[in-house]
Formats: sequence, structure tokens, C-alpha cells
Amino acid sequence: MKLHFEDLTPGRVFLGGPIDVDSGEVNAFAARYDPQPFHLDATAGAQSVFGAQVASGWQTAALTMRMLTDSPLNQIANGLVGLQVDKLVWHRPVKPGDSLRAEFDIVGRKRSQSRPGFGVVNAAWRTYNQHGELVMSLENAMWVAVRGPAQPDEEPSI
Repeated sequence: MKLHFEDLTPGRVFLGGPIDVDSGEVNAFAARYDPQPFHLDATAGAQSVFGAQVASGWQTAALTMRMLTDSPLNQIANGLVGLQVDKLVWHRPVKPGDSLRAEFDIVGRKRSQSRPGFGVVNAAWRTYNQHGELVMSLENAMWVAVRGPAQPDEEPSI
């Protein structure tokens, strides 16, 4: 079933994961996109402020995006069209061998005034490790197709 603006009500939560953090993928991602010693090498990581090799925060974000695309939110009728990301925070380092899971909370929505067939849905993303520790969070606005006309209880258009 495709999800529309009307289905994404504040308070609704979607779950993603788990996804395992593989040491080979940490090395490959770092070599290509974020070649800092503490991402590339266990010895350098152990000597760093982290005390161990850690994944790039950008890899954590990419893994979280993968969990989003594997979640029921991937059923948005017009696809996962992001408009912006705010308040991206890496709370704790992610290490090879960690297992991540994500929660995607719908926190707000408004219909578009200029494009009546769409609305903007705001979500809060939270990524946790296997110990239940928050490792990353962000806020995201998505462009979502509307199924039908506005309802009286909806927030005003933007």
C-alpha cells in the first residue's frame, strides 16, 4: 500500500534495521569518502580520541538512509523526496561490529499552498547501536503526495 500525506500523521513511528557495521565496509567507505586515520585503521583508531577504529559519521548517515529505504516509509507514493536536513548530530561513534537500528518519527506536516497535490512532512530520525545508545539524530523534511482534499483538522497550508 502506498503512503500519502494523509497517512503520515504526527506521532506515527516507523522502524528500520537492524543493519550490521562491517569492518571491510568501514575501511572501504573511509578510503573513498573520509580518509582519516581513525576510520581507516584499527591501530590508528586505538591511538585516537576515540580509542578504537570508528566509522565515518557520513557512513552512519548512509546506513541510516539504507534503513529508511528498507522501512515502510519507502512506500511513499512519490518516492522518498527529501527537501532538507536539520540538526544532524553524531552523539556517539559507531564501530565495526556494531548493529544499528533506526526510528523515524513523524513530527509535523503541512500541505503545500503552491502545489496542492503535495505537502511537507517533517520527521525526526534517531539511530541507535546494539546497546540502545543514541549514535545519530537529525530532522528531515520530505515532499509527499496528497491523496485527497484537505481535512478540517489539518494544519494550514504552506
